[in-house]
Amino acid sequence: MTTQVRTGQVLSALVLLFMSFDGAIHLLRITPVVDAFRQLGYPLTAALPLGIIEIVCVALYLVPATRVIAAVLLTAYFGGAVATQVRAGAEWFPVLFPVLLGALLWSGLSFSDGRVRRLLTTAAAA
Repeated sequence: MTTQVRTGQVLSALVLLFMSFDGAIHLLRITPVVDAFRQLGYPLTAALPLGIIEIVCVALYLVPATRVIAAVLLTAYFGGAVATQVRAGAEWFPVLFPVLLGALLWSGLSFSDGRVRRLLTTAAAA
């Protein structure tokens, strides 16, 4: 296994661990989640479906055949998180954090999957 592939796996694992944690706390509806939902103007009933979506996306990413679609779905989820933070008038870090997660996820995927790397570099060269 090359260093590049291992780096990709580590980058992806960081994002997946965070998303697993975030999904779990959404399912458990702990106090910080309740407070965040109130602050962002979301009903607490949305916590369960969002937590399930996160966990399902992580599970899909762990299956090599569905890894790319999982990355696309997580990117969409991150986009919603950015939009929510912008709408709420959040400071710069909560707005950029999902962007960072997406960049890490796609970087990890491109390092560990040559097909994705070729697709991204071909698209960038065009």
